[in-house]
Amino acid sequence: MNFKILTDSTCDLPKALVESLDITLTPLTVVKDGAEFKDGITITPAEIFAHVASGGSLCSTSAVSVGEYQDFFGEYSPKYDGVLQICIGSGFSASYQNACLAAQDFPNVRVIDSRNLTLGQGFLALKACDFAKTAQSLDQLAQQVQEVASLVETSFVVDKLDYLAKGGRCSSAAALGANLLSLKPCIDLVDNKLTVGKKYRGNLAKCLNAYVRDRLSGRDDIDTDCIFLVKTIVPEDCYQTVVDAIQTYGSFRQIQDATAGCTISCHCGPGTLGIIFLRKKG
Repeated sequence: MNFKILTDSTCDLPKALVESLDITLTPLTVVKDGAEFKDGITITPAEIFAHVASGGSLCSTSAVSVGEYQDFFGEYSPKYDGVLQICIGSGFSASYQNACLAAQDFPNVRVIDSRNLTLGQGFLALKACDFAKTAQSLDQLAQQVQEVASLVETSFVVDKLDYLAKGGRCSSAAALGANLLSLKPCIDLVDNKLTVGKKYRGNLAKCLNAYVRDRLSGRDDIDTDCIFLVKTIVPEDCYQTVVDAIQTYGSFRQIQDATAGCTISCHCGPGTLGIIFLRKKG
């Protein structure tokens, strides 16, 4: 059977990978000073950071609309046996709800709630491309992908809480205290929402090394085929620290590098870096 995989732009998959697998991205909207831009098409993370650094207000994001999903489904559903849309987690955006509404008009479209974001969502798109080679029906493909969602482990460390504070996701006092104490919080994605985990103290490179160690060392439940290292703007020494730590504490066949897109950039800011991988099936 011939399937088409769509996923929201929040997947943060590297462009070369998206193109080689013929994945189509459905872009969220980025709002900057009241003007709307399409994620990764008419605005980039670098432009968001430059805008805020120059004194501009924090940018925000909005979901893919029902009408936009209908346009995508209308384009691809006649050309394929089935279309699978993988959305950013329903706990973070109305995109999943909107995609479900749009899919009601297309019998050969199924919608997946990734219950994740960034490369956690991206992993599902990659698995969908793999499963699509042998799936006997669209429903089988959707079920296989949905089962992977519970195996994704997504976390990241934030250098400063300034962006989270400006966006109302933590208090200004908490951000100031964390910055003064050189605390770098680990943000965990659990049950379709973000929670603050362990707080690391010290310079960013030191904190990142400890973070990777805590995530990977002594575990036998990790699928070691691939790990994604996703980042916004981070110093080269911090990036290399994480690569070295992954090689020290893990034994992955592939380390894939990815740059966080506009959604993570809008809400977490520069100095954000995380690792994303799959756990083994129980």
